[in-house]
Amino acid sequence: MKVVLIGAGNIASHLGPALFKAGHVIKQVGGRTKSTVTSLAKKLHAEPVYDLSLLTTKADLYIIAVPDGEIAAVIAQLPFIDRCVAHTSGAVSLSVFPSTFENIGVFWPLQTITKNTSVNFEKVPICIEARSKLALNRLKKVGSSISKQVISVNSDERRWMHLAAVLVNNFPNHLFALAERLLTTKGISFDVLRPLIQETAKKVQHASPASVQTGPARRGDSTTVEEHLRLLANEPQLQEIYRLLSESIESLQGPRY
Repeated sequence: MKVVLIGAGNIASHLGPALFKAGHVIKQVGGRTKSTVTSLAKKLHAEPVYDLSLLTTKADLYIIAVPDGEIAAVIAQLPFIDRCVAHTSGAVSLSVFPSTFENIGVFWPLQTITKNTSVNFEKVPICIEARSKLALNRLKKVGSSISKQVISVNSDERRWMHLAAVLVNNFPNHLFALAERLLTTKGISFDVLRPLIQETAKKVQHASPASVQTGPARRGDSTTVEEHLRLLANEPQLQEIYRLLSESIESLQGPRY
């Protein structure tokens, strides 16, 4: 399939090579940052385009892989309304496209993606949504060429999936950062926690998270909970986070003695 990739950031820098490896022809890479666009286009044997009004109209699929807040502005610059276009956001509605666009959709890789980390797209769920049958079929075809999990979702399902993704990815990572800061102030390396993090992640691959919950709040150990809260007396925000999460664990499952 002939593809135009708009964007050269985190998602585009991984998605582009995955599509190229799967045999798709990347016709152009579009974007405003010349250095990153040029670099990615060179890797994909594609033409770099810095003015979106100059995009070819001869591609089968146009993928907008830019930050959520920039999607509408990119759409407004497209020199056509009849092409098959999809964005890669989990949170942005199809309504971001004007009603004059018919063959539009969403091509959302449900994974945390940063530029300097590798991504095995075979194991990444690709969530797709489309306004037309033509767009749906093309998104399915492209998705299936790089991933073993292509899931058709509607806008409501995608909103809830995105919310859940924030809960399991962004929030825990922030807790990792808080734990790292806490240990650093005591001269302790965060490395000591990495095996624990890996084991926790491994458990939930094959079991319900609720069934493998451990810790003082889970077993009703109020003495330890109170001691931890005391240790966090000089960290009021973190103390409140600890208190709220402990209460949530107790209310979800009840204490275990």
